[in-house]
Amino acid sequence: MNNSVKAKTHSLNHIAFIMDGNGRWAKARNKPRTYGHQVAIKNLMPLMEECEKLGIPNVSLFSFFTENWKRPKTEISMLFNYLEKFLKQNEKKLLKNHVRLYVSGDYHKLPKSCVKAIDHALLVSKNEKKNYLNICLNYGGQDEMVYVMNKLIKKKVKNVTKEMIEHELYAKDLGPIDLLIRTSGEVRISNFMLYQLAYSEMIFYKKPFPDFKIKDLHLCVKEFNERHRRYGGLKNE
Repeated sequence: MNNSVKAKTHSLNHIAFIMDGNGRWAKARNKPRTYGHQVAIKNLMPLMEECEKLGIPNVSLFSFFTENWKRPKTEISMLFNYLEKFLKQNEKKLLKNHVRLYVSGDYHKLPKSCVKAIDHALLVSKNEKKNYLNICLNYGGQDEMVYVMNKLIKKKVKNVTKEMIEHELYAKDLGPIDLLIRTSGEVRISNFMLYQLAYSEMIFYKKPFPDFKIKDLHLCVKEFNERHRRYGGLKNE
C-alpha cells in the first residue's frame, strides 16, 4: 500500500461504489452475465479491507436497485444467491474487522433465505462501531426520501430540519458520501443515495467492476486527495 495515499485520506470518511459493467465484462469473455456478478462479489472483501487500511471507515455499495427487477429472473436469482454466500462466507472476517452491516432499501422483498441471512448479519454485527458497510438492496434514492418523509409524518413533525432527515436515513451513521466511484465509464448516478451525494466528489472509472482492483482504488483515492473541496465557497490556493 502507498503510505502517501493513506496519509491524505483524513477527509475521506465515506466512499461509495456503483459496481457497474459486470454483465458486459462477462459477455466480452463469452460468459453468462451471472459470471460477471460472481467475479465482482469476489472483489468486495479485498477492496473493503483496503479501505480500512486507508483509514476509510464507511463503505456503501449499490448492489441491487429497484429498476433491476426488470432483468431476467435467472440473473436476479443468482445475484441474491451470491449475496447470501458473501454474507455467510465473510461473517467472521467482517466481525474480526469490527464491521457493522447496514442494509438500505426494502430488502424484505428478496427471497426468504436471503432475508434470513441479512437479518442474521445485521443482528450479529449490531454492536460494532469501528467500520460500517452499507449494502443498498431493492433501493432507490427517491424511494429513500419518501421513506424518510413518511417516518417524519408518522411522528407528526411540522417543521422538518436537515438533522431530522439525516436521523431517519437508512444508514444514518455513515454520514454524507465524500467520494463516489462508478465503474465501467457510465456518467450518471442512477438514483443512488441522492441526499448523501449532495457534495460528493465523483469519479467515473472506465474499467468494469470485475477489473477494479486495489491499485485502481489507490488511483481514485489519489485523485480525490488532489481535488479541492469548496462546498460552494472559496479556498485559498
